[in-house]
Amino acid sequence: MRLRHSRHRIQPVDTSDDASDLLAETVADWRPDPEQIYSRTELQQILIRALESLPDRYRLIFILRDMQGFSIDETAEMLGLRPTTIKTRLLRARLLLRKKLGRFFRAPAGSRMSTDALDLQM
Repeated sequence: MRLRHSRHRIQPVDTSDDASDLLAETVADWRPDPEQIYSRTELQQILIRALESLPDRYRLIFILRDMQGFSIDETAEMLGLRPTTIKTRLLRARLLLRKKLGRFFRAPAGSRMSTDALDLQM
């Protein structure tokens, strides 16, 4: 009974200056440091350049589908194309982007597709 009773005893919180100093030291700063900001900016520029280098017919479909979230049917209707055409162009856009971005990012060792095999001349 004593053990049960002692478990529920309320402990006072230490509100001295030492406790607030300790709390301030243990709270991490979540703001990105300048290196993280630069890396993020550089990554954005790489992605924008890769997207801009795509032919218009692929870039438009990639943006509508993968960035704005429209369905295959919605994209086909907007562009006046067949859904199979949208699927084909989307695949080609993704493969071209993978190839263009491959030189900036290494593919994982166990990846199924090699960017060298994706030499698309569009």
